[in-house]
Amino acid sequence: MDGELILASSSEVRKELLEKSNISFLSVKPNIDEDAVKTSLLNENYSPRDIADALAELKASKISLKNPDSLVLGCDQILEFEGLILKKPSSKNIAVQQLMKISGKKHTAYSAAVIFENARPIWRFVGKADLFLKNNSERYIYDYVDRNWDSIKNSVGGYKIEEEGCRLFTRINGDHFSVLGLPLLEVINFLCIRGVIDG
Repeated sequence: MDGELILASSSEVRKELLEKSNISFLSVKPNIDEDAVKTSLLNENYSPRDIADALAELKASKISLKNPDSLVLGCDQILEFEGLILKKPSSKNIAVQQLMKISGKKHTAYSAAVIFENARPIWRFVGKADLFLKNNSERYIYDYVDRNWDSIKNSVGGYKIEEEGCRLFTRINGDHFSVLGLPLLEVINFLCIRGVIDG
């Protein structure tokens, strides 16, 4: 894998964002217990922004150790609501409860990207977006979760804004790509500066 750009993630959304940007890369999933790392960082009073950054760095670091001549892109996204970190829903009922709790309110997405080379971080960025939900009815939220469960069950927050989930919101302040889990424009700009891609 020497000289390649490696995405340290198996996220279909992140892969699709890079593919649609005509960026060549390999995807390698790092073997990390994210929940254990998050819990540890929370216990050390890390902010949600810094947890996203630390997890992105850990993912890139893990893959870079085995691929020192490649640029390795690690990413992570944390959603914060009133000081709490939102999680992937483990059931339809939990997804409904979580969406009801944030309905009519604001939550914040922190989307971190860290690039490693030779097992060292050489670039990092954390994007931010504030997301405002409508006062959605319980009936609509229940129907939304039921209709979209297969798609949203692995999504932090219990929605996918790039699909029907966009109907839950009134507005977004900040970077659209950060909402999707990758501060794409900043990554592209760095790759252009490094000569990895044309631009």
